[in-house]
Amino acid sequence: MEMESIQHFLESKTILVTGSTGFLGKLLVEKILRIQPNVKKFYLLLRAPDDDSAIQRMQSEVIGKELFKEIRGKWGKEFESFISEKLIPVAGDVSMQNLGVKDANLSEEMWKDIDVIVNSAATTDFYERYDTALNINSMGVMNVLKFAMKCVKLKMLLHVSTAYVCGEGEGVIMEKEVYQGETLKSTSSKLDFEIEMKLAAQKLDALRSQGISEQLIASDMRDFGLQRAKKFGWPNTYVFTKALGEMCIGQYKDSLPTVIIRPTMITSTYKEPFPGWIEGLRTVDSVVVGHGKGKITCFLADPGCIMDMIPGDMLINAMIVAMVAHANQCPSRTSNNNNNNNNYNNIYHVGSSLRNPVNFSSLRQFSYSYFTKNPLINMDGKPIIISKGIVFSNMAIFRIYMLLCYLIPLQILQLLSKAFPSYFRDLYVTNMRKFNLVTRLVQLYKPYVLFKGIFDDTNSERLRGKAREMSSSNDEVDLFNFDPKCIDWKDYLINIHIPGVKKFVIKK
Repeated sequence: MEMESIQHFLESKTILVTGSTGFLGKLLVEKILRIQPNVKKFYLLLRAPDDDSAIQRMQSEVIGKELFKEIRGKWGKEFESFISEKLIPVAGDVSMQNLGVKDANLSEEMWKDIDVIVNSAATTDFYERYDTALNINSMGVMNVLKFAMKCVKLKMLLHVSTAYVCGEGEGVIMEKEVYQGETLKSTSSKLDFEIEMKLAAQKLDALRSQGISEQLIASDMRDFGLQRAKKFGWPNTYVFTKALGEMCIGQYKDSLPTVIIRPTMITSTYKEPFPGWIEGLRTVDSVVVGHGKGKITCFLADPGCIMDMIPGDMLINAMIVAMVAHANQCPSRTSNNNNNNNNYNNIYHVGSSLRNPVNFSSLRQFSYSYFTKNPLINMDGKPIIISKGIVFSNMAIFRIYMLLCYLIPLQILQLLSKAFPSYFRDLYVTNMRKFNLVTRLVQLYKPYVLFKGIFDDTNSERLRGKAREMSSSNDEVDLFNFDPKCIDWKDYLINIHIPGVKKFVIKK
């Protein structure tokens, strides 16, 4: 059977996108509208109480972004009518049954129309409160699956996960399924999604019965999530609940054609629709920005640690190719001769660590080079002078350094600020903020800046081959390129990514 070209497949299709106000959701919608304006329509699920609020969110948080400037330029005065024909905002929420869609007629219409569902809804906060993370990253997947099963002509359910569902893995990490009940600690009890949901609800009820403030409840629920994640071997609530979400797919997908995409660290666009577009600080960008602002002068990291990054537009290309390649196909297992484990053909690592690695030492050098030539400006209008900073690859030495160079001097400054507030208070506050920032970032990113794993992308390499087979021309091959080997990391980081972060994210 001859394969359908990628662009031709998208023609006349109806696509439901969850997480459509997020970074990936917007990139996906923009890409398809730009390269295949004959797509039938998108249903954009937006967390909103009513239709008017959903429309407002779509206008301000999706099509109102600079990301859509090329499409605006192409359509000119007809842009608004084009958008109103193609994009249908739907008030709802993945954490609710029926995705929170209250209009029965709309639900029926969606079940009849939808060809493809892309579930990119997620909370990516490493330290999210447990009930929230479970409701979106785990229960949300269940709700999407149940909704998908009612779509009578569904050709594909594509779920966006994360490569770091592996936890703090080492060596070559394969594109294999996360099995129901699987844990990363051999001594742990069996992991059960339904039990975790009950425990989170019980914990929340117990806290509310104490009559404490919502702020304290939120803090305790965040701590509870971290405690549950670490109990089973995951470093934070985000990757733990994403792993639970994958388990839900494995157990309940039935005969649905499904694909799981596992990106590594997602960065700004490489080329499309223009280089350097980004929204929010992503992954290690917090460290880069802290460095540029002169707030991070020391950090914990293995200089040789591979920073597995992939530009957002390349990830979108991989998602679209996988969507087309596996339309109407049920997941199948294949034997992997290297590790005797079963792999799913439909699980894809999308990253760069195997084929084009870049390490933390290089990232640090590129950041220093950029901000030395293009310094940020402080509140007084003066350029911020930065140093390369000190990097510690050992946690024990890092803690000793922080104690001697920051914590003890801070304690002295605190005493002086109380005795002579006009002289020392501002200095104490500034240094305490720096200390808290470095401490928080180290806790958040420690599993990733000391990461010892390399993500195998055998399935993704096969998918690149399928993309060439499905493409009708060399131009279409280029249009859906997601091969990390083409990236010159020095050029990309210094001339595209960091300037993009500076332009779109950094607030003075």
